[in-house]
Amino acid sequence: MATTQGERQEAPACYRHPKRETYVRCTRCDRYICPDCMRDAAVGQQCVECVREGNRTVRQGRTVFGGKVSVTPWATYVLIAVNVLVYLGELAKPDLADMLGSLGMGLIGPDGGMYAADGGTYPGFESVGVAYGEWYRLITSAFVHLLPTEGGFGILHIVLNMWWLWRLGRPTEEMLGRWRFLALYLLGALGGSVLGYLIDPDMNAVGASGAVFGLTAAYWIFMRRLGHPMDEANRLVAFALLWLVVSAGVTAWQAHLGGLLAGGAIALAFAHAPRERRALVQVGAAAAMLVLLTVLVVIKTSELGGTLL
Repeated sequence: MATTQGERQEAPACYRHPKRETYVRCTRCDRYICPDCMRDAAVGQQCVECVREGNRTVRQGRTVFGGKVSVTPWATYVLIAVNVLVYLGELAKPDLADMLGSLGMGLIGPDGGMYAADGGTYPGFESVGVAYGEWYRLITSAFVHLLPTEGGFGILHIVLNMWWLWRLGRPTEEMLGRWRFLALYLLGALGGSVLGYLIDPDMNAVGASGAVFGLTAAYWIFMRRLGHPMDEANRLVAFALLWLVVSAGVTAWQAHLGGLLAGGAIALAFAHAPRERRALVQVGAAAAMLVLLTVLVVIKTSELGGTLL
């Protein structure tokens, strides 16, 4: 039907700007859009809302072992930063290592000194350690290191541990993703502290070595699983095992071995989880390791006559 004289067909307008005439439609929602609301698409133009919705629904890339892809290894950087900040705190407050180390059981005397515990109670002495409810030590011990004036390593203790964390943390985080990497690192640290508690509860070990040994085992397992050349990974593991033996008399070898075993076990589960149930298997493996380590601590604490809380 033709329009009569004086009538005029109303022109379409932009859905966001009703006063702007336009004949261009969004190829996704079919609404009219003006030049300010147009966004280039694979085919034609889309409105800003459809583009925003499309960005939300685009599937995010995944790492080879199921984690979210992250260009920057922030977890590794944050762990290094936390270790360095805690070390600066130790320099300002030297007794911080006594407060945060993995000591299983000990006594603080009236003079503030640390003494070995024999299960008895003495006036003026305070019982401290994991066996007396200070479970946090099992993790905090991985973030404190020897002071420059302590032991044969001094400042090399933190320097070497942070170098290994920098060297192994970045590629491992790239393969795992941020959260899986953190789970691996912390469970390796916890595994080292727990084995030290089981074997020598009087020892007040400090350092990230347990976690680093866990990363070493994991790196080797991941490289092998992916079929990459193993020369470098073999050298790293060989050096770690050699250091484990050579340094047994002067370092907390229990923490090194515990971290190696815990980190290796978690890495095996992460690397070989079936694709269709990967997240479930990986979370289950991490949870199972945490439960196992907790049960071992509870049993040892009961044997020592300590308190759980």
